[in-house]
Amino acid sequence: MNMTASVCLPLMAAIRQVEIIRNGSGIMYKILVADDEPDVLSLLKDYFEMNGYEVITAKNGREAVENMKKCPDMVLLDVNMPDGDGLCVCRQVRDYVSCPILFLTARIEDSDKIEGFAAGGDDYIIKPFSIDELGARVAAHIRRDHRSQSHKNVKFFGRLAIDYSAKTVMVDGEEIDFAKKEFQIIELLSLNCGQVFDKERIYEKIWGYDAEGDSSVIAEHVRRVRAKLSAHGEEYHLETVWGMGYKWVQHEKGIRRIQKN
Repeated sequence: MNMTASVCLPLMAAIRQVEIIRNGSGIMYKILVADDEPDVLSLLKDYFEMNGYEVITAKNGREAVENMKKCPDMVLLDVNMPDGDGLCVCRQVRDYVSCPILFLTARIEDSDKIEGFAAGGDDYIIKPFSIDELGARVAAHIRRDHRSQSHKNVKFFGRLAIDYSAKTVMVDGEEIDFAKKEFQIIELLSLNCGQVFDKERIYEKIWGYDAEGDSSVIAEHVRRVRAKLSAHGEEYHLETVWGMGYKWVQHEKGIRRIQKN
């Protein structure tokens, strides 16, 4: 089936720049697109690159399997391809690839969809399709997959949420902007909640044993961290233990505040 006519006009209409979806480190998500029709492959590549993704292409099942080693964040598989159709590719890699897999196909029977899901697919879109709908589905799957992974590395302290994968600190959904060393201090203390760290130990853990300078910089960094937390009413998580150092606490004040709100 010639897909050019069905996706070309929506693609031209999609010249607008939509939200660029990135992971926590700022690197673009990678999509593997496998289709044996050159026009479709080219159009999908252009569309997703225009919307901020890195695109890996494959024109048959064999190339699709080979490109799995590039660790895509999303896989789009045409069902009808030479050298291994999409269903065969999915069955072959499903146990080793955890990212979402979406089938592109002209097959419309329910039995075909069931076969696709049974092979390990996460979604199914029928040709001809709206390029914008495909883009929305891809974005939704990546967001869902990213949330499920990142939430494994999130800790909550009252209203405060620390995402150790994305290196972010949020209060009621609003991100607090911390410099790299500031976040590392929060990370060290919050992952060892209740444990006291003196300045020398914090300095060694974050700056390293061979770093130039001394532990006096810790007090200034702690002051900055506490000031930023204070702007959101959350400064009490970072406590000074006089004569000993600093510790992170799950403060009762924060718990009571959540319960009242």
